Amino acid sequence: MKQLAILPLLILAFSLYGNAQNKRKQDAEAIKKMCGCYEVTFNFSETFNYSKDSLYKPSKTKTDKALEWAQLVEDDKNKISIQHLLQVGDPSKPHIVKHWRQDWIYQNTNFYRFNGDNTWNYSSKPKQEVKGQWTQKVYQVDDSPRYEGSATWVHVDGKSYWENTTDAPLPRREYTKRSDYNITVRGNRHEITDYGWVHDQDNSKVIRESGTKDIVLAKEKGYNTYVKVADSKCKAAQDWWEANQDKWALVRTKWSDVYDRNQNLALQTKVDNKQLYKYLFSEGYTKAEDIGKVIESFVIE
Repeated sequence: MKQLAILPLLILAFSLYGNAQNKRKQDAEAIKKMCGCYEVTFNFSETFNYSKDSLYKPSKTKTDKALEWAQLVEDDKNKISIQHLLQVGDPSKPHIVKHWRQDWIYQNTNFYRFNGDNTWNYSSKPKQEVKGQWTQKVYQVDDSPRYEGSATWVHVDGKSYWENTTDAPLPRREYTKRSDYNITVRGNRHEITDYGWVHDQDNSKVIRESGTKDIVLAKEKGYNTYVKVADSKCKAAQDWWEANQDKWALVRTKWSDVYDRNQNLALQTKVDNKQLYKYLFSEGYTKAEDIGKVIESFVIE
């Protein structure tokens, strides 16, 4: 009789396990729909400002267009990695720019949280807290850290989306022109659409100083659309990746070694007056030993 009583519980357990596996597969399929060739429109506009400075000038509204190839780099059970490449210039002889990378990790517990001044604080979450969630880890062009956050993919009413709010460095369009704030609190929403996908952002420009409460300087809206086009339009980017992927695999391996130390991370902005991406983008860095040394030279112990 006891065995008969246990049977419904076993059936329920198997049913829940099966549902979780199906949900994870559905999540992974949504993430991988961000791969391919896209015509991208980047839109950013400052919406509100809270500065007490009467001479405060908001950032100018910015709209740019580009052709971007999103290359599937890794597709494992619990990790999906996508490398973005910009294809710019003369269409008959385009220039390829290694752009950002996004890694998606299922039920990740290890985090590097940006905290200003080129520092990231390491933290670990309990497994229960990230159950069923995916962490999106976003990296700079040189594969150094940028920002990351964890949330659940939602599939409802014909929509698939993921959204999270996390601290991040200033984007390039801002830090080359602005120094009146030091943290971007990014509200990120990635949604799969019938034309491709959209990166919808509600951001806060924040002043953070040790021992004081954060000050919100301004709000910003970002709306980047990725319209799917024929993969053949991004052939130059695909060829570039084929020729350079081994080198960047070495770079990722070295960074993984750094991240696996599971401790707070601080990086130099320049070494010998030169930024890390300028070293790694040069043809002089192709061997694991050289790549390892130059990355370590930027890590502050």
